[in-house]
Amino acid sequence: MTRALDVRTAAGRLTAADLERAIPPDPAAGVSPRFLKRARLLPVAMEPDGALLVAMANPRDAEAIEALEIATGHRVVAWAAAEADIAAALDRLYSGKSALERIVEDFDGGSAPDDDLDRLKDLASEAPVVRLVNHLFEEAARLGASDIHIEPFADRLAVRLRVDGVLRDLPPPPARLARAVVSRIKILANLNIAERRLPQDGRVSQMLRGRPLDLRISTLPTVHGESVVIRLLDGAAGVRELATLGLSPGDEAKLRRLLAAPHGMILVTGPTGSGKTTTLYAALHQIDAATRKVLTVEDPVEYHMERVNQVQVKPQIGLTFAQVLRAMVRQDPDVIMVGETRDAETAGIAVHAALTGHLVLTTLHTNSAAGAITRLLDMGVEPFLLTSTVRGVVGQRLVRTLCRRCKGAGCEECGGTGFRGRIGVFEVLLMDDELRSLTQARAGAEALEQTARRAGMTAMLEDGLAKVAAGLTTVEEVRRVTDVW
Repeated sequence: MTRALDVRTAAGRLTAADLERAIPPDPAAGVSPRFLKRARLLPVAMEPDGALLVAMANPRDAEAIEALEIATGHRVVAWAAAEADIAAALDRLYSGKSALERIVEDFDGGSAPDDDLDRLKDLASEAPVVRLVNHLFEEAARLGASDIHIEPFADRLAVRLRVDGVLRDLPPPPARLARAVVSRIKILANLNIAERRLPQDGRVSQMLRGRPLDLRISTLPTVHGESVVIRLLDGAAGVRELATLGLSPGDEAKLRRLLAAPHGMILVTGPTGSGKTTTLYAALHQIDAATRKVLTVEDPVEYHMERVNQVQVKPQIGLTFAQVLRAMVRQDPDVIMVGETRDAETAGIAVHAALTGHLVLTTLHTNSAAGAITRLLDMGVEPFLLTSTVRGVVGQRLVRTLCRRCKGAGCEECGGTGFRGRIGVFEVLLMDDELRSLTQARAGAEALEQTARRAGMTAMLEDGLAKVAAGLTTVEEVRRVTDVW
């Protein structure tokens, strides 16, 4: 007689992400993998009331549910899941081989001579190579990586992901697949697979894990082949709110006052990968683009903002930061965002734009907020121009935050690292009369910083230690990114 289904059967649905991390609980440990595959089900977790939560392709398969209840001695609650997701999870748990190993097993095409482009194109289009590249993209998206690094060496092909700012190794594909893998990526990005002597840049859009990702691809010739770095930009992530960046209440209030100014220059500083662009976008989000004309010049344009006119630089045709910025001041803007001030020409134009009634936001690569002033002086900007335009400088770094599940011990959720996600540590320098006098006298960064701290600036180290005290990160993380001890 068919059993009456539990009232909660099929009450919910489990996603691919849920199943990728699932490990059958102890009561289901002795259940035959053959039965699980035949019944298209996967025990997922124990519920607080002692029921066994199970993912099923057909959550109304009463016979399979009853058989599992007999085998485990627990009441079963069945939730729906895609059959392909269940099969992938079962394969992961019971095949004894990684997804990468299973893909490589299907590859029997060998390699191609350097001058045989037709053979190389064929290899790059074969199903195993396509699956391998797609697997790398999917794995990067699953782990929330910002970059994929594919690095050829004499005897191996290394693949690493940058997750929360730190590189993490993936199981390496066979070295013999290096040319085919790189060629596949170049084909996707419309790059020239025959050109292996010069660097190339390209981009491609992919739907990964249900969201669109913009992949920026850079190739670099090395002695053992082409190195490829792929930057993953999540266009669906949207612009962050200022309140979510990690600014202390005091620093956030300072930055909001700076953004309310009608003109002047606001600088965001830090090394590559410190979150400067994220802060700039969050800052722009606070500005009312309905009543003020906002223009940006970027490389690349990472997020598209409503009512904001955004320009992508193209150095290969002469469309540089300086050229775009020079044209922008003739577009009657209220606010201008310059993605990065890289040279003296761009700095000079940006400063003069701030001097003539525009609010200018930009970034600089310096180690501290005070260092931005001396950097602009070194670029040839006159002190009197800086004292007339610079309103404030935000210095920042990103620290990894402790995993909420294990609080640093390491678990499956955080990949055994103890960390998941990042948060900013900041210092906000406000220009006052004393700092302007020091700038006019071309004082060094140390003197500027000491004066700013006497005036109330909280240094990045202090902000980081406050986040340690709040249980968000560790002293070692703060030390790693501030590099001041």
